[in-house]
Amino acid sequence: MEVLGIDIGGSGIKGAPVDVSAGKLAQERLRIPTPHPSKPEPVAEVVRQIADHFSWSGPIGVTFPGVVRDGVVRTAANVHHSWIGVDAAELFGGATVINDADAAGIAEMTFGEGRDRRGTVLMLTFGTGIGSALFIDGVLVPNTELGHLELHGKDAERRASDKAREDDDLGWDKWAERVEEYLRHVEMLFSPSLIVVGGGVSKKAHKWLPHVRIDTPIVPAALQNEAGIIGAAQMAGTRAG
Repeated sequence: MEVLGIDIGGSGIKGAPVDVSAGKLAQERLRIPTPHPSKPEPVAEVVRQIADHFSWSGPIGVTFPGVVRDGVVRTAANVHHSWIGVDAAELFGGATVINDADAAGIAEMTFGEGRDRRGTVLMLTFGTGIGSALFIDGVLVPNTELGHLELHGKDAERRASDKAREDDDLGWDKWAERVEEYLRHVEMLFSPSLIVVGGGVSKKAHKWLPHVRIDTPIVPAALQNEAGIIGAAQMAGTRAG
């Protein structure tokens, strides 16, 4: 079964049909820059463009960078504030809408590093912000938003996201120091058995992950930056039955 997965990020919106039984993209993904300002209707237009590009008529799963409950957006830290209260599922024509990190985590738990792992597994995605997905014995605790934990009086993602690395012109080793500080805080709170790191920086894990030293085993996401697309498609496929 193929389902269209679309991943909305702070800098880009990307999508592709997904073979949901194999957990792989069925076609090359299409990426379109996120509109600025990233208000609901311009973003919805990009979602439509991606669906039209693939001549899609079947089920669609869409990720959103914020808290989503029953298809309705509750927070919007890295997109326009006008999203709050919007029924995104309706806006996207009946698509299944899920928090972006939750989607990535679901894919990674099914097809990647989290597969068959028991205990507490934490997926963290480093990009425009820091997304999180928390799993207890394979069951998702949705909308954790751990990028907004406070460090040094500000959201952790303001210091340790990939955007913060770029904005502050940090080398990988210096950025890794900030990531390690953040991870130690998360480790203290949740005592996970495994941490999986995703987002765009997962492709460059060899540049920074060796500089991070914590007690918990930590690995780059096997699905890298495609995890959100795959997880969104998975959820929509499950809903479509």
